[in-house]
Amino acid sequence: MEARIKPNMSNAQHDDKNNPRINEQITNPQVRLILSTGENIGIISTKEALKKAEEAGLDLIEIAPNDSCPVCKILDFGKYKYEMQKRKADARKKQKTVEVKEIKFTSNIGENDYLVKMRAAKRFLESGNKVKFTLRFRGREMSYIDLGTEVLKRAISDLEGVGKVESEPKLEGRQMGMMMAPNK
Repeated sequence: MEARIKPNMSNAQHDDKNNPRINEQITNPQVRLILSTGENIGIISTKEALKKAEEAGLDLIEIAPNDSCPVCKILDFGKYKYEMQKRKADARKKQKTVEVKEIKFTSNIGENDYLVKMRAAKRFLESGNKVKFTLRFRGREMSYIDLGTEVLKRAISDLEGVGKVESEPKLEGRQMGMMMAPNK
């Protein structure tokens, strides 16, 4: 039988979730052992578990480090690390990034312009993105803030079934803004 090459890991490395403790790094007196076939042996001494791993020509890997009795499995360490990397890559692929799309208005926006922007906002919300509505006041338009508020409230009512208001319309300087998120 060939001797197993022990991966070189410092104490700082195996505290990390990426690198579990293996073979002699497992210091607990007893472990719950699972064979490479998936068969649960039960709680045995760490020395006995190491002996079984050596007989199989594989490594004893700490899968779940519990306080009293960690769960260990007899596996090939290289194969185990490769599987964990694949799982992380799959998880990253399935993760959906939510983008924030911005739609700009003016307080005296025309009807057709408004409808075009509402169609775009609806499309953004349906595809799972957040929409930030910005309404800019120029010059004397600052005296008609209530018109801007009406435009944003109309947008809320038009998109009622598609999205929900995340932040209410709020005036910041010469701009009024609000945020909508898609419905689940």
